[in-house]
Amino acid sequence: MQRVFALVEAAGWPIWPLILASVIALAIIGERLWSLRAGIVMPPKLMPQVVQEYRQNGVSPQSMSRLAGGSPLGQVFAAGLKNVKSPASIVKEAIEEAGRSVAIDLERFLTTLGTIAAIAPLLGLFGTVIGMIEIFGSQTPQGSNPLVLAHGISIALYNTAFGLVVAVPSMIFYRHFRSKVDAMLVDMELQAIKLVEIVQGERQA
Repeated sequence: MQRVFALVEAAGWPIWPLILASVIALAIIGERLWSLRAGIVMPPKLMPQVVQEYRQNGVSPQSMSRLAGGSPLGQVFAAGLKNVKSPASIVKEAIEEAGRSVAIDLERFLTTLGTIAAIAPLLGLFGTVIGMIEIFGSQTPQGSNPLVLAHGISIALYNTAFGLVVAVPSMIFYRHFRSKVDAMLVDMELQAIKLVEIVQGERQA
């Protein structure tokens, strides 16, 4: 712990915005890893359960409300089933609208994570500039002040390094989550279309 405090002290005050950005990034990454689990977003046994319940009880406001509130996939399923007796174009449009609504929830905080990935190197560069200012400030007519010179070099190097340490993982997870969300949305819409075709008798389960 003392070593961490020593590193922060060596990096100077410009390190604090980077530390704050790293804490926010870690919180978002942890929250998205938990929330985007396949079993929560797309329960694997949901389709056969929905087909069975539809054949037994049909479509009711209570069942659709319960289905939509259970999971993001259930929300897309509910949109399709509510329009199951409508033309195919209407059903497809309803499913796509539900998919867009679900996407907003699945992509929550990803813009913030992407922003942190983009600005972390700039914050590191800002710290580098501050360090360079201290380095130039160490120059006096009598010569350079070794302590001020060393402190300026520490600020410049530590902030540059820490900016990259924050930016690289943030960008990796941002890209990973965006790709995962896109794949899930496509899969959910395809499953919803398949569900509608099954309950309409056009396709086997």
